[in-house]
Amino acid sequence: MAFLDSIKSTFFKYVDFNGRASRTEYWYFVLAVVIVDIIAAGIDNLIGFNGSGPISWIVSLALLLPGLGVAVRRLHDIDKSGWWLLLGLIPLVGALILIFAYLIKPSQQGDNRFGPQPVVPAAGGNDQSVATPEA
Repeated sequence: MAFLDSIKSTFFKYVDFNGRASRTEYWYFVLAVVIVDIIAAGIDNLIGFNGSGPISWIVSLALLLPGLGVAVRRLHDIDKSGWWLLLGLIPLVGALILIFAYLIKPSQQGDNRFGPQPVVPAAGGNDQSVATPEA
């Protein structure tokens, strides 16, 4: 899935906690959030706020639900309940376990209890879609 396709997909399903999100979709969204956060912090600094200012707060609030939705769908992709996301509330250790044990794992092949395997657009820009395994 291409970078912009991943971002569009995440925002179209911003409060959809059902289904599955591929590893690519999740990590491209994380990359986009980091880029937008850096830009927001730069704008805050330009208007005279040190640290987090109003632009950063607005951006964080706007990206909260899409971020939760794609994270829950990513956990569904490896056949884990979205409730595992609460593991991130444990200081330091929880976030590390969540990232290294779950979020970077490859997708579960085939259908699971949360739905069919995410469909990835075929290479070459045509409109055909195929389910491809992620390595």
